[in-house]
Amino acid sequence: QVQLVESGGGLVQAGGSLRLSCAASGRTFSPYDMGWFRQTPGKEREFVAGIRWSGSGIYYADSVKGRFAVSRDNAKNTVYLQMNSLKPEDTAVYYCAAVTHYYSGLTRSVQYEYWGQGTQVTVSS
Repeated sequence: QVQLVESGGGLVQAGGSLRLSCAASGRTFSPYDMGWFRQTPGKEREFVAGIRWSGSGIYYADSVKGRFAVSRDNAKNTVYLQMNSLKPEDTAVYYCAAVTHYYSGLTRSVQYEYWGQGTQVTVSS
């Protein structure tokens, strides 16, 4: 079992920045890839970014490329999502997720085994 806890959400004006953190605990000795997703009411959970255990493979949704950056510190069992140039349409609950099995891509929510509780990000115009 892997437990995930997100933090760093909040209210920010358009054009501002936030950094989300996702701390993992439990079965962290096994390699696991990580993803960030977001969800708004009435919509499906949307892929935002993913990062391999090694950090060598990084993936972004087109909507956040050039504005968001995902990184990880395996020594601290923590993954980060730096969000810059935020837009009102980025408003959502953001979730981190972990997967211990290898998949060729990291964009599908169904492949993830563990999820955090989510953190709200609100961008005002």
